[in-house]
Amino acid sequence: MASQTDSVSIFAEGTFEEQILELVTYVARSRPEEERAAFIAPFQDAVKTEEGKKPIEEDEERRKSVIKSVLQQVNGLGDGSEKEIEGFFNLLYAHLLSLFPVSSPEAKELLSGLLQTVSSTSADRSTIAYRVLSNLFNSLPRSSSLRKLVYSTLLQLATANDALDGLQLSKSEVTKWLSEWDISDDEKAAFLKSLVDAFTKAGQPVQSYQYSLIYVQKLPSNSDAAKSAAVQLISDALRLPDTIEFDSLFKLDAVIAIKDHELFSLLQVFLNGGLAEFSAWQSGHPGALEKYNLDAAQLQRKIRLLALASLSSQYVGQQLPYAKIAEILQVDVSEVEKWVIDVIRAGLVWGKLSQNTQSLFVTRATSRTFGREQWELLEKRLLAWKSGLAGVLEVVANAKRVGGHAPAQQAQAASA
Repeated sequence: MASQTDSVSIFAEGTFEEQILELVTYVARSRPEEERAAFIAPFQDAVKTEEGKKPIEEDEERRKSVIKSVLQQVNGLGDGSEKEIEGFFNLLYAHLLSLFPVSSPEAKELLSGLLQTVSSTSADRSTIAYRVLSNLFNSLPRSSSLRKLVYSTLLQLATANDALDGLQLSKSEVTKWLSEWDISDDEKAAFLKSLVDAFTKAGQPVQSYQYSLIYVQKLPSNSDAAKSAAVQLISDALRLPDTIEFDSLFKLDAVIAIKDHELFSLLQVFLNGGLAEFSAWQSGHPGALEKYNLDAAQLQRKIRLLALASLSSQYVGQQLPYAKIAEILQVDVSEVEKWVIDVIRAGLVWGKLSQNTQSLFVTRATSRTFGREQWELLEKRLLAWKSGLAGVLEVVANAKRVGGHAPAQQAQAASA
């Protein structure tokens, strides 16, 4: 750290010459004291304006040359407090982005070198490195392709320091960025793949799966990369214990493109089948579960919950007998309540258990898919509701008519 005597502040005020000298004086701190004057001297000469020459404030090419020279000398965060480090890089960014269009190859090249320098910082200074990179990210136009470059560096640094949670990244935020950044689909896919890999490495499979869903959509559906990613996506969906929604996977072109793959047929079982279909698939594909690191017991539990949800969707507003549940789950009746509690906790079914009637009154149930059969069932329920409502309206109308006659009869009796 810098001592109190050689501490300087980085200000955005002042002339170009004054600001450059602020920057190089800060960089010089990392050098032995006896070398500092010799290090600063060339920059002092570079920003001076000889008699009869154009002032440097009016000479853009000279300013560009000076900034390039300063950037070449930046080989770390420098010897300063966190406030000074942040101020130094903010001022450096300001000059870099004002002199070089953000869409230019030159800006990308200069920025890449600077990012490499910042990202190579030691773990004990990672906090200020995050802030320096975040400031740069936020200072760039929202549509700039350089935002991807900066955030990728930030992601690499966080991953290396096991600090991914500190980024507080959200899927909605990433989706918004990708819609704003002026980059190709290939670059978007590469960025999403880096997120998938980062969360996988961090031991956060749920987050990795969420970004995999977007990643697969950015790949050409018939490419080898898309097919490989689709297989991985299906295996991840099946492996994650709390992932029970599979209908959306069948809407992905890359998943449909591997319809002949063994995992695709297993996915179909989880969308429409039950335990019998799962057992048949398992018998027909020996060793497949081990190949994709899938646990048979966990899959059986998941298929039971989904089968119970499908059965319950046929009994909404009705009593579902324990015996019927036990039959479809292939368990003893004594185990039914445990499974019902599990399916309710999973958010697939809503209802009330009754030990007296040995049944579940289903108030609501989630369908695994919503196709023609589900639409027809919904139509029947709406018609039944409409009929019931018509009956209620008729009762109310009759009550009003009867109520209207009573006062009239009372008035006639009084006049008599």
